[in-house]
Amino acid sequence: MPPRTEQLSVFPAFFRVEGRTAAVFGNGDEAFAKVRLLLNTQARIIAHADHPEADYHAFLIANRIETVREAFAPEQVEGAVLVFAATGDAEQDRRIVDAARAAKIPANAVDQPDYCDFYTPALVNRAPVAVAIGTEGAGPVLAQMMRAQIDQLLSPSLGRLAALATSYRKAVEHIVPRGVSRRIFWRSFFSGPVADAVANGNLPQARRAANGLLRSLDRVEGHVWLVGAGPGAEDLLTLRAQRVMMEADVIVYDALVPQAIVDMGRRDAERLSVGKRKGCHSKSQEEINDLLVDLGRQGKRVVRLKSGDPLVYGRAGEEMAALRAAGISYEIVPGITSAFAAAADFELPLTLRGVASSLVFTTGHDLTGDVLPDWASLAVSGATIAVYMGRTVAASVAERLMQAGIPSETTVAVIENASRADRRLLHGILRDLPDLQHRNELTGPVMVIIGDAVAGANFELSEPLVRERIRFDELARS
Repeated sequence: MPPRTEQLSVFPAFFRVEGRTAAVFGNGDEAFAKVRLLLNTQARIIAHADHPEADYHAFLIANRIETVREAFAPEQVEGAVLVFAATGDAEQDRRIVDAARAAKIPANAVDQPDYCDFYTPALVNRAPVAVAIGTEGAGPVLAQMMRAQIDQLLSPSLGRLAALATSYRKAVEHIVPRGVSRRIFWRSFFSGPVADAVANGNLPQARRAANGLLRSLDRVEGHVWLVGAGPGAEDLLTLRAQRVMMEADVIVYDALVPQAIVDMGRRDAERLSVGKRKGCHSKSQEEINDLLVDLGRQGKRVVRLKSGDPLVYGRAGEEMAALRAAGISYEIVPGITSAFAAAADFELPLTLRGVASSLVFTTGHDLTGDVLPDWASLAVSGATIAVYMGRTVAASVAERLMQAGIPSETTVAVIENASRADRRLLHGILRDLPDLQHRNELTGPVMVIIGDAVAGANFELSEPLVRERIRFDELARS
């Protein structure tokens, strides 16, 4: 199987064809299909068909399409901006493409992807809006399936709304300041009362709503979203998180947030890394608070992107307090916290009827002090414990929990990079846990889950936590 790549072998683009010639060569269904596709545009279509089939011939006449009833000659491509070779004869189609290329005209040979300068997409037409779907020749059936799904998603009135927007473009450029204000105007235009009125077929009402929107835009207030990026897998980002990332002017992100998720934000949004990872703090929490307040006062729409959930060890409380004190509006967008992703990777029930009815979130550093936390009694009674950031203090965690009365044989699950393709799963018992601090190869975020319910996990894809046990098992198998 060839290696997967995210790079396209083609560059998606739209040709300007209004009033220009598109030449289609062929007599049958292939040429018929290309002419129908071109009728979605304002191109001047010339059909080169010396013996068109009956249905195609009738269609050409009914639509008053200029037809050349002559056998192919190379000079017929002259003056065209696009050429479609759709004769059904592979060799003849290649001759047509060769003639077009000699004249420096892009050409397409039907069913010969290696002999095409461009591919014809499956098209969703909401003129002046168009969605073109290409598969680089992988299969027209796939493209048509996608086209049908997208066609259902897009309102039939989208084209009328886009045309109305075009008529307001100059007024907006004159009245609404460039940047945040203008983006907010267009976002409201396309998703509010204006769009509703167009969908209902009431164009005068739509214009009144658009005019009111123009008058109402004064100084734009800043806004901050505290967004949970989830445990790392891109497809575990919530739909709401993805939506607000597309609205943001600035994305402020932590080091544990994968670059692939940061890249899901609006393409021209400013991206600011604030570090916040052990050993590489690029900004203190106070500096981050001041940064969010400053951006909000500038009227920016800011996404503060945090690994996992912002309310679980994300220090969101301090950021919310700073924003409240400055009078800047904010919103929490929850994310999937790492404990849940780790449990899912292990197929591990965090609560289990008759075994564990409660769940404790903690950090390894909470268990390193002289005084045990109040929740330690819950652990003794069977609660499942999810330990964040516990690798370097694993020995202390194990010792303190055993001192609290948790049996040393209690099952332990450890996962690095939960939910990601490069995740690593380890398992053992509580007295094995100190070995974790010597696992220097674990450079990603590590989650430790401890409790009787952990015994119900699936350990088929995990390895023993203690290295000596690995060697012993290998010797036993030999």
